[in-house]
Amino acid sequence: MSDRWIEETFHADWRVALRASKVLHEVKTDHQHLVIFDNPTWGKVLMLDGVTQLTTKDEHVYHEMMAHVPLMALDKPQTVLVVGGGDGGVMREVLKHDCVERAVLVEIDREVIDTALKYYPEIPGGAFEDPRAEIVITDGLKYMAETDERFDCIIVDSSEPIGPSAVLHTKEFFADCRRALAKGGILVTQNGLAQLFPDHLAGTTRVFASLFKRAAPYVCHQPCYFGGLFALNLATDDKALLAIDAKTLAKRARKRQVDGLKYWSPAVHQGSFALPAWLAEVVDRAIEAGRSGDDRGYAAPPSAGAAKKKEGKSSAAKPAGKAQPAKAKKKAAASK
Repeated sequence: MSDRWIEETFHADWRVALRASKVLHEVKTDHQHLVIFDNPTWGKVLMLDGVTQLTTKDEHVYHEMMAHVPLMALDKPQTVLVVGGGDGGVMREVLKHDCVERAVLVEIDREVIDTALKYYPEIPGGAFEDPRAEIVITDGLKYMAETDERFDCIIVDSSEPIGPSAVLHTKEFFADCRRALAKGGILVTQNGLAQLFPDHLAGTTRVFASLFKRAAPYVCHQPCYFGGLFALNLATDDKALLAIDAKTLAKRARKRQVDGLKYWSPAVHQGSFALPAWLAEVVDRAIEAGRSGDDRGYAAPPSAGAAKKKEGKSSAAKPAGKAQPAKAKKKAAASK
């Protein structure tokens, strides 16, 4: 199992291969096929069901942008919910904000947390041991449907919208998230590779526009997710949160002692909402449709789910199966 090439299928016409100089861990959990291997360029790589979730080389990009964009937009976020994110990267960034008094992580697969602590503890970075952190092992869909708590910020760190995770991309799930937000709160999710799968971003944006006063996709450059701009999506009822100036963002970062970041900055924060013209058109059409009553979320083609199921049964050291609909991050129904 050493020095093998592991393929990942991004699209029907596109595969990428990573060299596994050493496979560190491979297991079929109750929810997914998990493999961790060393790569000379990317460091340690985590794959779930044949999809790259993170590398230790560049995980900071995604995790910083998922956490700091919504939290810096809020004046004093105190309660945060992370759905998925079992590797601990988002929790690590969330807990850098000293104003956060409680951060709840809802993860469906305990194995993902245990694996992170054993094979790449630098990613959670002590977040799971922080007294402000609370870990709940359960299905994110079930948790959101049943919770009566209210959070200042909800970060949905789910995987691609096929198979069990598809429910975390529906209007029903996002409506439950909206209900669980405190007044003026922010909801954030990921929408995969914008260039390859604009329908994924458009579907979430339609739903957000139908549920919230403001839907605001933003982007980052995530090197290990080959294929261009990686899209995230933010929703809120407080439009002023999207007009925070750079000076205020910098002041909040200093006051909260959030420093040593590698990607997020006040300028990057503001610039991430500046979309290429073609993508801005996709977003504008989706927002208009959502406000007009078209609240269809993204639905992956049936064939994609079948391909994904097939891949989950195969060895990670073998070529991946057929096309997957959206390169996204993270795990099963509520898992990262």
